[in-house]
Amino acid sequence: MENDQNNLTQILDTLPSKPGCYIMKDETGRIIYIGKAINLRSRVRSYFHESADHHPRTRQMVQKIRDIEWIVVGSELEALILEMNLIKKHRPFFNIRLKDDKRYPYIKVHWQDDFPKVTVTRRMVDDGARYFGPYTSVWAVHQTLDVLRRIFPYLTCDRDITGLDSRACLYFDIKLCTAPCIGAIGKEGYRQMIDDLCKFLQGKTEPIVKRLQADMLAASETLKFEKAAAIRDQLRAIDQIVEKQKVISSKQTNSDVIALAREDGEACIQIFFIRGGKLIGREYFILEGAEEAKDNEVIEEFIKQFYAEAANIPSKVLLPQEIEEANIIKQWLNTKRGGSKVELSVPHRGTNKDLVKMASENASETLKALRAQWEMDTNRQSTALKELQDALEMPEPPNRIECYDISNTQGTASVGSMVVFTQGTPDKKLYRKFNIKTVQGPDDFASMEEVLIRRFNRWQASQELQMVGKKVDESFAFLPDILLVDGGKGQLSRAVKVVEQFNLSGKFVVAGLAKQEEEIFLPNRPNSILLKRNSQGLYLIQRIRDEAHRFAITAHRKRRSKIGLASQLDQIPGIGPARRKTLLSHFGSIDGIRDAEDEEILKIPGITMEILASLRDHLE
Repeated sequence: MENDQNNLTQILDTLPSKPGCYIMKDETGRIIYIGKAINLRSRVRSYFHESADHHPRTRQMVQKIRDIEWIVVGSELEALILEMNLIKKHRPFFNIRLKDDKRYPYIKVHWQDDFPKVTVTRRMVDDGARYFGPYTSVWAVHQTLDVLRRIFPYLTCDRDITGLDSRACLYFDIKLCTAPCIGAIGKEGYRQMIDDLCKFLQGKTEPIVKRLQADMLAASETLKFEKAAAIRDQLRAIDQIVEKQKVISSKQTNSDVIALAREDGEACIQIFFIRGGKLIGREYFILEGAEEAKDNEVIEEFIKQFYAEAANIPSKVLLPQEIEEANIIKQWLNTKRGGSKVELSVPHRGTNKDLVKMASENASETLKALRAQWEMDTNRQSTALKELQDALEMPEPPNRIECYDISNTQGTASVGSMVVFTQGTPDKKLYRKFNIKTVQGPDDFASMEEVLIRRFNRWQASQELQMVGKKVDESFAFLPDILLVDGGKGQLSRAVKVVEQFNLSGKFVVAGLAKQEEEIFLPNRPNSILLKRNSQGLYLIQRIRDEAHRFAITAHRKRRSKIGLASQLDQIPGIGPARRKTLLSHFGSIDGIRDAEDEEILKIPGITMEILASLRDHLE
């Protein structure tokens, strides 16, 4: 402890008086907080002043700090951008952050293609596509696309569009595709339709309606009544949606409206999207780590994290109160918007003030509904854990449950899965897969034994690392309260054997779950345990077992796919394991290698003209 204090003192004494980011770590080396400062020296040292009036959460953080790193940058704007990127990457516990660590979904329009498709993605890349979002719900995105497709019947098939196909697919018959494959619509007309779809997502409906009305009139005058009727139906569908969009202003304004609701440490942000003077959508976001932060700090952090991921930034953002970093955030948003000015404003009267109030009321209602749902889920989980405690005669309800499953195809590409549930909910960051190494053929019992031996070897290694203060993998560093194997007495006996081998008997419950009757088997008990049908305890056990099975199958398919790729290359003379790995790493797939130019392949170390010729022969 004294060495840690000396280390911190040395760091504080050598901090530069320059702008940058600081990274605080605990005794295991884990990053617990990331911040930025115009003056690193004064900002970081302020955490350790005895007179500092910190919140309890901040004091708790300061007590955990054992090391501090810093990165010097050239300006406050660079510090802001670096801080956002680091928080997004590491998600430190003491930072305010958007609750879901997964990526949010976007609607992606593949504009770079001749005949663009419309898909859902969780990743924005600079590939020429157009993106809309982020959204909080994949379900809501698909609902939106279902509606859009009836108005703008875009492609969903994998055909190579030449316009010369003899027949269109069923979607053309049911008016969910315009069939460019048979030339029913040309490239220009199809791209115009997709451009209309994009404008529709942006709330720009009036130009679309005017053009479609002109097209309908022209079709009617040239006696193309079927085309005129199709456009008429399209206009009616647009009208139905536009009627539901609340008119906010007669001015064609584009703005986002942000409001905050808080209750018992939870923080909910509601954001309204106003385009062309109409409310076209809204989303809510929950933030973590906001318990003791001021309202303006929570709003500030949301703005940075949301607009770092947002596909579109409006010219105006309406806020419920002033934020301290308004000037630097506006500077950053201006750069994100391509140099166009972004206004951050707090309205005090009129329509805009009413909008912020409406968003605030929505945020409060959303938070109440979510809290009711969370409480219901918590009660359900508590009931399930109590039922398992009683059924398995445990002194306390189980906190951590691990479940293991094996997946293979006739003994090939065998994979073991480990899933972890904490307090009755899946803890996916702790999931692990094991590629089976020592077992030949379809021997699930031996495979399970290998998986558990490797799991508890990692546990032993973690104990040693903890003793010397090194970082450990939390998947293996802690023992479960229940170790569940998917299978009956056979799998259970192998699990018990491993547990005894590591002298862990009695440390936790070991159980096997048979699929047919959902029986739970325990060691040295002739009769199985049957939980009541429709009980929360049974539902939880089934969910854990199904999750382990799903995770094992997914990992097995990926491994089998890789083996399939590798085996194609293994058959080629001159391609050994090292070159195979380099080729797949560089080009990403067999198709990537097949589509690459000769010159690019020849740049790979060890690839000669002879090997290239052999590669082409085998792959083509």
